[in-house]
Amino acid sequence: MGTLSCHNAGMEMLLVLLLMPALLSRVTMASDPPFSCGPSSPSRGYPFCDASLPVSRRAADLVSRLTVAEKVSQLGDEAPGVPRLGVPGYKWWSEGLHGLAYWGHGMRFNGTVGGVTSFPQVLLTASAFDDGLWFRIGQAIGREARALYNLGQADGLTIWSPNVNIFRDPRWGRGQETPGEDPATASKYAVAFVRGLQGSSAVGAGAPLQASACCKHATAYDLEDWNGVARYNFDAKVTVQDLADTFNPPFQSCVVDGKASCVMCAYTGINGVPACASSDLLTKTFRGDWGLDGYVSSDCDAVAIMRDAQRYAPTPEDTVAVALKAGLDLNCGTYTQEHGMAALQQGKMTEQDVDKALINLFSIRMRLGHFDGDPRGSAPYGGLGAADVCTADHKNLALEAAQDGIVLLKNDAGILPLDRSAVGSAAAIGHNANDPLALIGNYFGPPCESTTPLKGLQSYVNNVRFLAGCDTAACNFAGTGQAVALSSSADYVFLFMGLSQEQEKEGLDRTSLLLPGNQQSLITAVASAAKGPVILVLLTGGPVDITFAQTNPKIGAILWAGYPGQAGGLAIARVLFGDHNPSGRLPVTWYPEEFTKVPMTDMRMRADPATGYPGRSYRFYQGRTIYKFGYGLSYSKFSRRLVTGSKNPAPSANLLAGLTATSEDTTSYYHVDEIGADGCEQLKFPAEVEVKNHGPMDGKHSVLMFLRWPNKTDGRPANQLIGFRSQHLKAGEKASVRFDVSPCEHFSRAREDGRKVIDRGPHFLMVDKDEWEISFEA
Repeated sequence: MGTLSCHNAGMEMLLVLLLMPALLSRVTMASDPPFSCGPSSPSRGYPFCDASLPVSRRAADLVSRLTVAEKVSQLGDEAPGVPRLGVPGYKWWSEGLHGLAYWGHGMRFNGTVGGVTSFPQVLLTASAFDDGLWFRIGQAIGREARALYNLGQADGLTIWSPNVNIFRDPRWGRGQETPGEDPATASKYAVAFVRGLQGSSAVGAGAPLQASACCKHATAYDLEDWNGVARYNFDAKVTVQDLADTFNPPFQSCVVDGKASCVMCAYTGINGVPACASSDLLTKTFRGDWGLDGYVSSDCDAVAIMRDAQRYAPTPEDTVAVALKAGLDLNCGTYTQEHGMAALQQGKMTEQDVDKALINLFSIRMRLGHFDGDPRGSAPYGGLGAADVCTADHKNLALEAAQDGIVLLKNDAGILPLDRSAVGSAAAIGHNANDPLALIGNYFGPPCESTTPLKGLQSYVNNVRFLAGCDTAACNFAGTGQAVALSSSADYVFLFMGLSQEQEKEGLDRTSLLLPGNQQSLITAVASAAKGPVILVLLTGGPVDITFAQTNPKIGAILWAGYPGQAGGLAIARVLFGDHNPSGRLPVTWYPEEFTKVPMTDMRMRADPATGYPGRSYRFYQGRTIYKFGYGLSYSKFSRRLVTGSKNPAPSANLLAGLTATSEDTTSYYHVDEIGADGCEQLKFPAEVEVKNHGPMDGKHSVLMFLRWPNKTDGRPANQLIGFRSQHLKAGEKASVRFDVSPCEHFSRAREDGRKVIDRGPHFLMVDKDEWEISFEA
């Protein structure tokens, strides 16, 4: 999301509200939710009020009763009501990235409910590699949204989340909002979150929705403002191959498997065509190839930007017409409402173009139950209210997500976990130690409670002395002398450092991967002065180059805690003191500072050794790393072993007998689309992994399974994650986890023309260094 003015206006007031939940909770105003087709509605006898009819027919009936002016008025995110038909106004824009948010116009926090559950920022949640957890978070956000609607504190239930763009470049300011760099992980996150938010029953055409999810921002959007190139005018040069196997899969999974009811097109130009003007993307791909049952929204002001910044069409009327004809249904902003009538009058588009968009839009409102009378009286969501917001379950889920996501990066000589009885005094140093805003990243609402790292530490240690050390995350001024004095007098020293929205956010990319300002020198000085090894806790969205801390023996342990949400401080403390065994694994590669020499505008995923281009992500990057994708330590020793033999039957060669392999140079392969859906289904087979916790602690463990090809020629990845399973094991316990392997999905690669093929010959399933060779032959 975003506009040319961003959304910073009024943010200072928002922050005041954030820090004053008690004041908010005193306001107990309540009102009725907006709805149509109740007993007193002037339209209760019309077909669009007949809940027994198909949604599409009801929507078409309503659209047919609107005047042309009324139709055009519905094309913006703030749609006015139509009183003569009893249709209330509607606000399409609400946010629920990791909890309901101030951003947008649809949600209010000034009534019976003054706070909502604030879950960890998405990148930290992704590091749990647990799609069941992701589903439950989406479900909780959807329930809280519906509760606010029933209480009259919402004018919409269309949540413009999740963000499933690929975290392609470590400098991207919005990488924190995403599930990381891997398309398989982002795809699984998309499906789980969308199903949870929309309601797990919302899987069929026209199915009722708890809330409506919108997957954004399609596609190849991952740059805010770099070296004078802004997201509003950036034309991304993307290969068909990279679109097919990196940028598009999460959106495809959103729609095909998650049944998302919305996709948002990005500001980005893609190979010369703005995403929101691309009929290939919006109509051919979203609706034709993927079967979108829902609507397509623009990012905020994207239609205006197509004219004002990108100069894609000669006039405002041409711009509106191009977008709607391409398949856009809703413009976030007022541009289509302002220029739509003139576009019709000038013959740039037809009333049928508008009708098509409106039927898609009103179908969603009907699936949300807003044309079935008072929503408070209908199942399954009518009973949700204030008691369903900030519940004990939701608060516990926020804590679970934070502690499952925290990644232990270093633990020299087993300094962690700490014995609380042995910690007589502690020094908590760092700008992120006691800042509630450091917990919640961006796109946040008022959290129902908040535990900073300092508060978490104080719940375990009686004698804790605190010093911010830096004025802000930028750390232009550091109290190094005070910090050194404090650290030398404490039994244990905890440094809570990292980044903030000053360095990485919407509209702002990073220029360096190092810790800002004087942070590194402060950390080094404190570590040198401390009695024993210090513990460094990093609160950041994106990765940082902390080579200095990796190699410093006085820095005994390092935790990455992302932006961990309202329970982040308690989660950190529980990990530090061994009440939770860390199990998070990095969902993104941590690159060295030298990577900043690579232009952010170079969209290629694959390396080009001839020119020194290193490639991107664990799949293609050829260069030094600080930490690799999937890295994460535990307090326990886990082993993983692929079980081969009768339990793991390989795919049947008989199914390939009727297919002709295509030969090309030294390569021979089968086309996935020629195998067909039925054939692909029959090729699926199970793969079993035995995992054991050798102790000494109980803990959760995520098993990651990769595919390796025999070589990396023809654009093949070095390896590719095909699945993950999260398993809790007691010390000494052993369990088997099953992976359902689909050769059409997991063994295939994208050719340069974007077509998916499966190479003849060997493929290797990998868990750590354990491999199982499977030959794909007729």
